[in-house]
Amino acid sequence: MAAICVFCASSRTLDQRWLDLATETGAELARRGHTLVSGGGCVGMMGAVADGARAAGGRTLGVIPQALVDLEVADLASDELLVTDSMASRKTLMIDKSDAFLTLPGGLGTLDELFEVWTTATLALHAKPMVLIDTDGFYRPLLDWLDGLADRQFLKPAGLGLLTVVDSVPAALDTLESHLT
Repeated sequence: MAAICVFCASSRTLDQRWLDLATETGAELARRGHTLVSGGGCVGMMGAVADGARAAGGRTLGVIPQALVDLEVADLASDELLVTDSMASRKTLMIDKSDAFLTLPGGLGTLDELFEVWTTATLALHAKPMVLIDTDGFYRPLLDWLDGLADRQFLKPAGLGLLTVVDSVPAALDTLESHLT
């Protein structure tokens, strides 16, 4: 099956519902036979998605910069943990190792990863599917702003259309799988 990269929050102070969403995502990836590619952390949603995948019998691949290993937040239980020299090289390796991308709620780091993958797709540097899960309208303000960018010609509609937005984990994986076959 596919190697699916999940971008999500690594905060230690999140409501349980976000951790549950991440756990559900990891478990569903594993049930469908996919490998989880993650940022290699063991905290927040990032840790929960990896734990969920492993609990359901899935394979996990973490990619983490040495600076975060030094902070003792590395997912040492990963089936494979790749250590990079920087955040930039981490993103590049995550893109290279993944067949598709799924974005859950998150903050600046999550947005950085999403926009890196999205930007490189608009430049035709890859043609890998990208799905954003907009649980409870989490991303609605951002999506409205992006629609406004397209309306003002700062973003081509074709570029906007490269990202599929759904509201559930099953819909996200159904979408990714339909683009991978």
